[in-house]
Amino acid sequence: MPINSYLTSISKQEQGKFALGEIALTLDAQAEISLNEIKSSLFRHHFGDWGEVEEDERLKNERSLLLDQELISAYHSSDGIRFWIITEHDRSLTSVLLRK
Repeated sequence: MPINSYLTSISKQEQGKFALGEIALTLDAQAEISLNEIKSSLFRHHFGDWGEVEEDERLKNERSLLLDQELISAYHSSDGIRFWIITEHDRSLTSVLLRK
């Protein structure tokens, strides 16, 4: 099932804290992180579990929910690869990416 179809089905069942918009995966994220881990992390992000970010980033995300600003989460794959999920301020796009 394509990632956007998967998330559409989640969104119809339960409303997250914000709209994810279109989902974009960078090529390196697709190559290095399993689709199941990406789906799981997107679900967590959608419901306000910001993952492995510092407390100030958690607080910033909570304020950003109210002010329609960018949201940033960070997670580790089972292989220890750190990746980020970023939702744009206008909620039109959510990106999954690695930062090397």
